[in-house]
Amino acid sequence: MKKLIALSAVLMLTACGQQDETSAPEPAEPETASIDQASEPQTVVVYSSRQPHLIEPLFDRFTDDTGIEVEFSNDNEAALIERLAAEGDNTPADVLITVDAGNLWQASERDLLRTINSEALNSAVPEPLRGADSEWFGLSLRARTMVYHPDRVDRAELSTYEDLADPRWQDRLCLRTSRKVYNQSLVAMLIEHHGIERTEEIVSGWVSNLATTPFSSDTLLIEAVEAGQCDVGIVNSYYLGRKVADDENYPVELFWANQDSTGVHVNVSGAGVTTHAPNPELGQTLIEWLASDTAQAEFAERNLEFPVDPTVEAQGLVRKWGSFEQDQTPLSIAGQRQAEAVRLMDRVGYR
Repeated sequence: MKKLIALSAVLMLTACGQQDETSAPEPAEPETASIDQASEPQTVVVYSSRQPHLIEPLFDRFTDDTGIEVEFSNDNEAALIERLAAEGDNTPADVLITVDAGNLWQASERDLLRTINSEALNSAVPEPLRGADSEWFGLSLRARTMVYHPDRVDRAELSTYEDLADPRWQDRLCLRTSRKVYNQSLVAMLIEHHGIERTEEIVSGWVSNLATTPFSSDTLLIEAVEAGQCDVGIVNSYYLGRKVADDENYPVELFWANQDSTGVHVNVSGAGVTTHAPNPELGQTLIEWLASDTAQAEFAERNLEFPVDPTVEAQGLVRKWGSFEQDQTPLSIAGQRQAEAVRLMDRVGYR
């Protein structure tokens, strides 16, 4: 079983001893002895912002399949990116795993991730769900879409993110804080589709329609919809999935936005090999394994997300939600326009 390690423990990886190369093999088992002497344990080091209970079981399976051990350090994405930058070429990390293309783009912009040349990854991960220079790859897909209370909203009323700016939603809309990268990426994509001026009108309309101040989490937003504090909101679908997993009769429902226009805004959790990885080949092997058919369904299902590989079927609850048209705009745009999105949200008072 792999252990969650502190940075100090990671830095001790190189302290492992080696077998005595001059030892003579056992006469009765020359081939076995020779193999044992030539081989050493292989370890890949991961910095991950994903919750340990979501990722550690996958690491265990990877080790079972490949014999490669995984040691990982867990922290929030900003802290991990800063740590990689501070460590430079002394980093022990081979792989960065984090959520949201905006975060992956930031790591790439700071030259913390290297280009990966991999036929396996290019085949499994659609082009919009990877870095422009193949420096990161999506590993699970999440949809940021609408939730509503069916007792207070006719499903036929719902259509697009843009429509939530209409005055008929006044005092009926809930949003999560603009400080969360999930909403920054959504607004960045709106800027890509509509330009600054039109997107500012949309987001300003959202603010005018708020039933209450923005929430610190999608879970609190969903609970506000349940309680009648608001009628509709925008969340990552897996947050509702967690509620429904606990109560199949949970009275809040999902709606796939923008099905007749741009498609649902999607994002990823993803990974890249660090620029100064001590073991880049092992890092690439891990990412390829996580993107394989073997791992894709489980990787997504553990957080009620979707596989990035369109040939791998979603499982369990999310499969019941059915298929949907997703935005095909390259997710690297979410990073490129992130600063514009933040400034725009500030201008219209979306906090």
